[in-house]
Amino acid sequence: MPARNPFPPVSLNALFPDAQFIGDDDIVVTHATERSDLVSPGLLFAAIPGTRRNGEEFARDAVLRGAEALLLNRELPDLPVLQCIVPDVRRAFALLCDALAGRPSQTLKLAGVTGTNGKTTTTWMIRSILRAAGFQTGVLGTIEYSDGARRERAGLTTPDSQVLSNWLASMVAAGTTHAAMELSSHALDQGRACGTQLDAAIVTNVTQDHFDYHQDFGAYLAAKTRIVEHLKPGGVLVLNADDERSSSIARSLPAGCRLVTFGIEHDADLTAPIVEESTAGTRFILGCGAEAEEVFTPLIGRYNVSNALGAAAAAHHFGVPLKTIALGLGLLGAVSGRMERVDVGQPFEVFVDFAHTEDALKRCLTNLRRLCSQRIIVVFGAGGDRDRNKRPKMARAVLDADLIVVTSDNPRTEDPQRIVEDILTGFAPSFPPLHIELDRRAAIAWALDQARPGDCVFIAGKGHETEQIIGTQRFPFDDRKVVREALTGTANTTRSRGDFGHIAVGFDTLILEPEDARNK
Repeated sequence: MPARNPFPPVSLNALFPDAQFIGDDDIVVTHATERSDLVSPGLLFAAIPGTRRNGEEFARDAVLRGAEALLLNRELPDLPVLQCIVPDVRRAFALLCDALAGRPSQTLKLAGVTGTNGKTTTTWMIRSILRAAGFQTGVLGTIEYSDGARRERAGLTTPDSQVLSNWLASMVAAGTTHAAMELSSHALDQGRACGTQLDAAIVTNVTQDHFDYHQDFGAYLAAKTRIVEHLKPGGVLVLNADDERSSSIARSLPAGCRLVTFGIEHDADLTAPIVEESTAGTRFILGCGAEAEEVFTPLIGRYNVSNALGAAAAAHHFGVPLKTIALGLGLLGAVSGRMERVDVGQPFEVFVDFAHTEDALKRCLTNLRRLCSQRIIVVFGAGGDRDRNKRPKMARAVLDADLIVVTSDNPRTEDPQRIVEDILTGFAPSFPPLHIELDRRAAIAWALDQARPGDCVFIAGKGHETEQIIGTQRFPFDDRKVVREALTGTANTTRSRGDFGHIAVGFDTLILEPEDARNK
């Protein structure tokens, strides 16, 4: 039996007044699930259409396990249980989960962050600022879920509806007053967070990503724009004045909500002239109206100053003084796998980052070029079973590097050789100095071996991840750990996965120098 729900039962008739009911004119729910394998007697089963399977296929199994009611988008007459028919089961289930959890976002001061890049760093910055202000703060995002008292490793950037609602409810129960959460384009498009209301909605930037799901940029931008639907009355929409897509999003600002802008290059409500940049960190002046505070953050890159401005805007909306905002930004050390510096005393710099889009790679390399006195060596790949169209664009994004190492990221069920071939089309016809090594551990070791004093080795794509997905299996793999082992002579010489048998001999390790490249 499921644990007792401390919140009142939910009437589906009250929650979905336009729904069709089969078997009774109302269904009162205390527990619900979208997974038939978790059904126990008395639960409601939500038959959510998925990308591969339709939840209706599992409805009979759910009934056999004891489900007393079904949430569906059409009647299933051969199943003799109560049924609630709604147009969009996924969104309805999200609203139901929110109601069953006591609508926790109405109690919390909640900031939601979306954008192609910078979501994780911005949410961590918000948490650091709010903690500096004395607030117990939760966070939900790519790296971890935390209710302010406990935390665990994240599964999805934005959790599934039931997990999301339960974590928000756990925050309230733990005495947490404020929270920051990431909202992915998938979650916004699917309505995974329906019912979750935001005091502040931040859009960091919008560039190409996830076209395997959204098909085109218009659909992707529309998904990101849906964050405005989650704003509470009187909430604030925070947009990047340096991003040309912000004007489109601003047109969707709900009545009764405010617009706040931030920017480094353009006039905005919050600004940040940069005073000093180095591999040790960034110093800038945080300006808001007539106020200004100097900030030093150990995070590098102008895009992190932009992230800081977005976080500052949300915190300012929560009433945090600018001086405390500056303090909170300075207290945040490295964000896991976000331009994370790895230093074991080597005479060159090593940074590990989650950058896996054209825009993120460009931003990282542009910033490193300003900070690095010698060569930049970049190691990157592209995820398998994901948007193939971005692979050549990622290649073009790293052309400013002095030496490029192409390797595997998470190939999943796709042929790693084909992924690399897709990437290589972005370099043609004039190949840069290039090394191809499909084994990621060997690729990182090779790049580090090439580094000279003053160089910078930039390892992109996996960031905080501690596994590599090859086929349908997950293998322990952490770029940062691999770097430390290689630099300290404790490296595991076993290849990341010993079975790349389908890769052509002579292709998995290849060096192209400029004079050779002209003949390719």
